[in-house]
Amino acid sequence: MTKLGDRNVLVNKEKRRLLKIFKDIPESKKKLVDGLIVQAARLRILLDELWIDITENGDYEVFSQSEKQEPYDRERPAAKQYNTRDSSYQKVIKQLSDLLPQDKQIDPKLIPPKSDGSDLL
Repeated sequence: MTKLGDRNVLVNKEKRRLLKIFKDIPESKKKLVDGLIVQAARLRILLDELWIDITENGDYEVFSQSEKQEPYDRERPAAKQYNTRDSSYQKVIKQLSDLLPQDKQIDPKLIPPKSDGSDLL
């Protein structure tokens, strides 16, 4: 299976998980929810992949513009991407949570993680 195929399997699994969590969203808002759930699932899979990379390679790398310049530590692009995508994921989850009836609303920070990342790739 291709990397895209593997990702799609994981995205579909995460989509099913999110659909269960947000099953109480009113029918009148279901059309809004589909795109948000797909985006949240994609972001979650990308976050898990980035988390593995950051865990293995760290947040920072030694970098130099040229051989004459003293190398310095800089934040790795993967770490920057992680932070940006995590912020987007949190916003989407908040939007989904806000669509739930008042008595069923979920604190986005309490949504259990999909996995510890060990089942990826």
